[in-house]
Amino acid sequence: MFHIHRSRLYPRNLYSLTKNHSSSSSFLIPNVQNSNSHTNAAINSLNKLSFFSALVGPNSISPNVSPSKGPNWVSNVGHVRANNFVRNYCAGKNGEAGSGEWTEDIEYLDESGSVIYSGKGIRSIEPGVDDHVMIGGLKKPILNASAVAKIVEVVKRWKWGPELETQLDKLQFVPNMTHVVQALKIINESDALLSLFKWAKRQTWYVPNDECYVMLFDGLNQSRDFDGIQSLFDEMVCDSIKSATQFSAYNRVLKYLAKAEKLEVSFCCFKKVQDSGCKIDTETYNILMMLFLNKGLPYKAFEIYESMEAAHCSLDGSTYELMIPSLAKSGRLDAATKLFQEMKERNFRPSLSIFSSLVDSMGKAGRLETSMKIYMEMQGLGLRPSAIMYVSLIESYTKAGKLDAALRLWDQMKIAGFRPNFGLYTLIIESHAKSGKLDIAMSIFRDMEKAGFLPTPSTYSSLLEMHAASGQVDAAMKLYNSMTNAGLRPGLSTYTALLTLLAHKKLVDVAAKILLEMKAMGFSVDVSASDVLMVYIKDGSVDLSLRWLRFMSSSGIRTNNFIIRQLFESCMKNGLYESAKPLLETYVNSAAKVDLILYTSILAYLVRCQEEQNERQLMAILSATRHKAHAFMCGLFNGPEQRKQPVLSFVREFFQGIDYELEEGAAKYFVNVLLNYLVLMGQINRARCVWKVAYENKLFPKAIVFDQHIAWSLDVRNLSVGAALVAVVHTLHRFRKRMLYYGVIPRRIKLVTGPTLRIVVAQMLSSVESPFEVSKVVLRAPGDSVMEWFKKPIVQQFLLNEIPSRADILMHRLNILFPTSAPEIRSLSPPKQLISAKAV
Repeated sequence: MFHIHRSRLYPRNLYSLTKNHSSSSSFLIPNVQNSNSHTNAAINSLNKLSFFSALVGPNSISPNVSPSKGPNWVSNVGHVRANNFVRNYCAGKNGEAGSGEWTEDIEYLDESGSVIYSGKGIRSIEPGVDDHVMIGGLKKPILNASAVAKIVEVVKRWKWGPELETQLDKLQFVPNMTHVVQALKIINESDALLSLFKWAKRQTWYVPNDECYVMLFDGLNQSRDFDGIQSLFDEMVCDSIKSATQFSAYNRVLKYLAKAEKLEVSFCCFKKVQDSGCKIDTETYNILMMLFLNKGLPYKAFEIYESMEAAHCSLDGSTYELMIPSLAKSGRLDAATKLFQEMKERNFRPSLSIFSSLVDSMGKAGRLETSMKIYMEMQGLGLRPSAIMYVSLIESYTKAGKLDAALRLWDQMKIAGFRPNFGLYTLIIESHAKSGKLDIAMSIFRDMEKAGFLPTPSTYSSLLEMHAASGQVDAAMKLYNSMTNAGLRPGLSTYTALLTLLAHKKLVDVAAKILLEMKAMGFSVDVSASDVLMVYIKDGSVDLSLRWLRFMSSSGIRTNNFIIRQLFESCMKNGLYESAKPLLETYVNSAAKVDLILYTSILAYLVRCQEEQNERQLMAILSATRHKAHAFMCGLFNGPEQRKQPVLSFVREFFQGIDYELEEGAAKYFVNVLLNYLVLMGQINRARCVWKVAYENKLFPKAIVFDQHIAWSLDVRNLSVGAALVAVVHTLHRFRKRMLYYGVIPRRIKLVTGPTLRIVVAQMLSSVESPFEVSKVVLRAPGDSVMEWFKKPIVQQFLLNEIPSRADILMHRLNILFPTSAPEIRSLSPPKQLISAKAV
């Protein structure tokens, strides 16, 4: 037996362990005089007594003995005789000597030497091997609470790092996952949690645990360590694959990442969870979808929703409240409707937000019947429509043109106590105004003013423009004055509509006043003033056009050359030659080019002119054009001495300068009018030269046709009277030369005149007793008869010299048949670029 003896040799409170005695104190320290290794091991074993007692529970060593503390407790000392001491482990692993069993009792003495407890001793524990404590021959399991407390104590002390792992490796018991999980519940620091978890994961007894992961993710989320969450998530995925275990902690990860608005990370983790085959709960789905919807990524949310459907995850009320409005607003109306029906079938009551989103989206998509049906269904459930819903319905019906239904909803909205807002007033007024319902529009407009809303320029403009379009001058001017008095600035379209109305009503002075106000507002008024001028020109109000043009000139407002030309042509048409000449001079001085059509149209007026005074004015206008055709006309009437070349050469030279690709139509028009003028002036030879050159230049390529010996024909249907007469004489002269000199006689000769020239040509030929028979549109004769007719001297003189000058024969219906400015001829020329015309 071990005995502890007192000695007065040592002044300090030291205890010695002997072979037969042992101290009862848990603070026993080996005697300094004894350095035997076995003694040290025994002392260490006893020093662990307090921990063992904690592991196995209170009073397990001496349940009935309470150690007493005497007055001499501090001075207790002892000596050790431990030459034969052997350390024994709980697991049965012994030292070099001794047995695995305790054969002797150990007495634990207090400071006075009294025996506290006597019995078999407590064995040492080998770290990582023993899972119980041996008290003598009794096996005592280590309590979980004690093991957890020891783990927590170590972790809280060392936190993290190699020292922590070293201390955990030295634990005097074998931990398990239950100890680790309970310890994790107590430890609050994320670093300490992860350190303990990583140490446990390297142990052979480690088993993947869902609760463990949940606590780890909770700790990392609390410390906002989302990188750590992502890293731990990857480890959990590997554990899940290796152990074929499904963790509910997946949902924690997705929720925490989604709530932290980690878009890419949360979606990536979501995909990994899907691929691993783990189940995601409804709440997690909802949080993920809410995240992507709030970030303006509805299609990602819909992808998650489709995954939710594919996984057959049941939808709850929050899912319906979330997805139905989102699907509706994104335009996926069929999917939203299907989900809405499913929600009702599962006895979930739709909220007002669901009804509002469906009504709004269906209305905007033009599904007005469906929108109204949902609206009525909502009222049937006792839900009161909101102001936003009324506004949405009214806007939908208004934009669809169903104004009557919109007005009924408008009245219901006011009965329900909602006040229409500014935008709704504007929409209703403008839609009714644009549809021509001006009375209703003006009534609501007055209500809007009474409600204290100041109408926008757009509202004023729509009302004003529609009144202007309907010709209501007084109402339009009243709106205009109201608008300007309110300090609002009319827009360009408003001014344009008002000026157009005043122009059509021929209120020149009022239009001038409005135009000057428009100019004072800073608008460019050149175009608007020109538009008013064009209105007067198109109406044929030449006097008003000239008056407006004078106003524009005095106000420094310019117009373009196209309008000047239009006004010039109007003056010419109405015989206002004195006013036309300054316009033409303005046109020419602004670097605008007078084309051949314009020159020819002036020449046509000269041909038809019957007063000498007007002829002088027209000649002055022709001179003011500065066109090369006028120089040609002057040279044509000059003598050979002044021209210094024959007429035929002079004509050919002029026609060679014409660009027939661009001016073919204008050249034909010019030839027709010029030949009329030459015939009227009695210049038959000059006229024959002009026709010959025109034919040579293929201006009339199909006029003369030689069909071998069968038929020869001349077509003058597209010619003027003078041109037709010259063409008939010149062509018959050609036919005569062919027949007399070459002996070629066709079966018949035709003159295709058409109904308008038939009488004129027939009367001219009848004066020389021609053999041509007159039908409706053709003069025809056999070739032999024409041959005999050509042999008559009078015919030879007629064809070689000149056309008979009897006015009643030659100029029959000339003023009626002669082409004027001929819009059908004008259309043959390429269009002029009016935009590039220079302003005057």
